[in-house]
Amino acid sequence: MSDRYVDHPAATPTPRRLRGRGSAANPGSRFDAHIREAVDDGWWQEEDATDPGTELGVDTSRSIISYNESPDIPFDRSLNPYRGCEHGCIYCYARPTHAWLGLSPGLDFERRLFHKPNAASQLRRALAKPGYAPATLVLGANTDPYQPIERRLGTTRAVLEVLLEARHPVAITTKSALVLRDLPLLRELAAAQLVAVQVSITTLDTELARRLEPRAASPRRRLRAVADLAAAGIPTGVLVSPLIPGLTDQDLERIVAAAAEAGAVRAGALLLRLPLEVKDLFTEWLQTHYPERADKVVSLIRQCRDGALNASAFGERMTGTGAVADLLQQRFRLALRRHGLDRQDSGWQLSAAEFCPPPIGPFQRSLFDSDTT
Repeated sequence: MSDRYVDHPAATPTPRRLRGRGSAANPGSRFDAHIREAVDDGWWQEEDATDPGTELGVDTSRSIISYNESPDIPFDRSLNPYRGCEHGCIYCYARPTHAWLGLSPGLDFERRLFHKPNAASQLRRALAKPGYAPATLVLGANTDPYQPIERRLGTTRAVLEVLLEARHPVAITTKSALVLRDLPLLRELAAAQLVAVQVSITTLDTELARRLEPRAASPRRRLRAVADLAAAGIPTGVLVSPLIPGLTDQDLERIVAAAAEAGAVRAGALLLRLPLEVKDLFTEWLQTHYPERADKVVSLIRQCRDGALNASAFGERMTGTGAVADLLQQRFRLALRRHGLDRQDSGWQLSAAEFCPPPIGPFQRSLFDSDTT
């Protein structure tokens, strides 16, 4: 990986498919002053296509905790060690955030990544601020904290070490079996009711998963991770998301059954969201990979969104409206009841009672320490 970026003009024709990538398209940022369009002059051939590779830059954000007041989200704070995500999930609602960086929500989002090398020290300072009130911090609300680059960088693990030291509750959402690397840390956190892990499983169809989420763990590997986490005493759930009517919803009941068998104590499900550029990226992906089903899938999505491809109104953006959306929710509730996962609070009550602000420097001591002189 390189920390140096080279601009790849949007006018360069891109192939319809790139091995190991969710999107082959790289539309410009919506904030660009100029728009460039690729024109096929007849010279480009699909077999000439090569993956441009993953590049890594540094995220210099000055704050580390993001707060929200959304009534649709059951937490008010989150931390994302990385911008962009190499898993390449074509449906990812976080893709449009890359436009703020002047980059494309398409291929750039999954190959031009940014990490926060000072995430742990920034978190330490944030937790040590006077008046900080602890509550569950979510890792993975935007991009996956255990995406492939975490194996080398270890930013997420460093964050967990600070949270353990501060006795601060944390919930993790991931598609990666790499979470098992940190099992010793997670066991310590779980012993103090400080952690819960949620594994996202979209489909049990291996080929569909490979196309939808090209660099994420296979569905079978994710289920094994659920089993390993549960066996270690970690409160573990499964997120059956996104539900894509006509494409992944056929696996809804089977995922819930497999999750319960693996030891999950809860499950959630969210309808596909297609904000901003994701609408075009997803529909183009459908036409490329499943042309025979594309029109049906788009029609079903529109039936869940009052004729549109996306809705942003609170109260319906996560579940949708109309007969198709209602049926999906009914099926999900019945599956939860059938497999004993309808108690959504089971094993999920995290505690901030033992929170202790961490020291922010190796020589900083409290004025109230008995041996302080």
